[in-house]
Amino acid sequence: MLALLAQQPADLKTSVTAWVDAHQKPIVGELVDTLAIPNVAADTPNIRRNAEHLRGMLTRHGFTSEILETDGNPLVYGALNVPGATRTILFYCHYDGQPVDAKAWKQPDPFTPVLRRGRFEERPETTDPKSPARYDRDARIYARSASDDKAPIVALVAAVDALNASTLAPSSNVRVILDGEEEASSPSLVPAIARYKEKLRADLMVILDGPVHSSGRPTVVYGARGIATVDLTVFGPKSGVHSGNYGNWMPNPAMRLATLLASMKDDDGRVTIAGYYDAVVPLTPAERAMLDAVPEDTGRMLKTFGVAAPEKAFPKLQDAMQMPTLNIRGLASSFVGANARTIVPDRATAAIDIRLVKETRAEDLVAKLRAHVEKQGYHLVDAAPGDETRAKYGRIAQLTVNGPMLNAFRISTSDPQARAVVSAVTKTFGAPPVQLRTLGGTVPIAPFIEALGFPALLVPTVNFDNNQHEENENLRLGTFFDSIVTIAAILRM
Repeated sequence: MLALLAQQPADLKTSVTAWVDAHQKPIVGELVDTLAIPNVAADTPNIRRNAEHLRGMLTRHGFTSEILETDGNPLVYGALNVPGATRTILFYCHYDGQPVDAKAWKQPDPFTPVLRRGRFEERPETTDPKSPARYDRDARIYARSASDDKAPIVALVAAVDALNASTLAPSSNVRVILDGEEEASSPSLVPAIARYKEKLRADLMVILDGPVHSSGRPTVVYGARGIATVDLTVFGPKSGVHSGNYGNWMPNPAMRLATLLASMKDDDGRVTIAGYYDAVVPLTPAERAMLDAVPEDTGRMLKTFGVAAPEKAFPKLQDAMQMPTLNIRGLASSFVGANARTIVPDRATAAIDIRLVKETRAEDLVAKLRAHVEKQGYHLVDAAPGDETRAKYGRIAQLTVNGPMLNAFRISTSDPQARAVVSAVTKTFGAPPVQLRTLGGTVPIAPFIEALGFPALLVPTVNFDNNQHEENENLRLGTFFDSIVTIAAILRM
């Protein structure tokens, strides 16, 4: 009996891999059909189409499923009860996606999936993704939400099918919640808990979102960053003025904004705003060891992204992840290119995002940013200044918070449910997964996790170079097929 149990993890990997290999075509076909439904959160009719489609998918794969109405977009819910199970796992995914700029995609329609033999920079030619009888592991499907976050939904139901076909049924009760507003910060998710809390009870939430480590190895992540986004506008003249007639005399808001932004970081990339890092606590020896065990792949990533070197302050990516960020995500002031005008502009705006770690709070860092702007001699206003304000203050700026501020979350690495996930993946693959203390991106469900009251961790499932949130989002099929095995391991833990 002991010998049989020792062989079971290897048998699981072999069985599930063989099943996936034999069923590539229907698995990919189901994914393609799911990607073909536009899914921007504000597109209510198509979001409803997505919800109905996914409810039907869960039903076809053996779940009891239903649509849970909210004050916003619907949630899709699935339940699979396993006789004798002593653990319930709630899997969270989202089915909405980022908006698209169709003109910037290297295909006619971001919601009509295409297949390439690799990255489009190297393999621009496309084929119908349903046409191959078998798929090369390096082939990629290009479509909005191919990686973020529809692929994990299909991988989950495929993992259930693979286990059932191998007579290795899941060992835990399974609950599934599919969110239709994640890319819009999930405003309806927490309010829905009061209505549906009984359905959502579980021992552990597994969030299927984000990229695996660049090595391609299975990855377990103990938390995710939070986020706050702000717009910082520096005001100049009431309207743009001629740069020849008034240049050198008229204060230029674009130049002042550039100087203001430069004051926020040193040349090595470290934030210089007073107290910005004060809340961050030193790593424990165990956490330091975990970070040091993450394979370094700096050279490959820099080559992929076309950058010569990382910031000097954080040469290791995992160390950078443990600190709050201050990122300029966009700049605007008058016009450039063919529409450029020889003027001193009336204003300049920087769109800024702040990624938070668990120890930091959005309100605190935004307050520190505000204090820094004031320290540089700016009078802050809540709206465009009038003549009286302009006459009184030489430097005027506006700092506006956009949308909800979302704090980070992180589970302890010693949590028993987390250790069970790591153990299951280790036994199945014969080596421990890459373990990350925190994910760089934000999964806006920290309030959801806190309200439910049980631990949560992330199991990323897609390739690291997937163009998440960008044009030409893609999914490497070998990584997708491997994710089915990883999810099956968790279902059997």
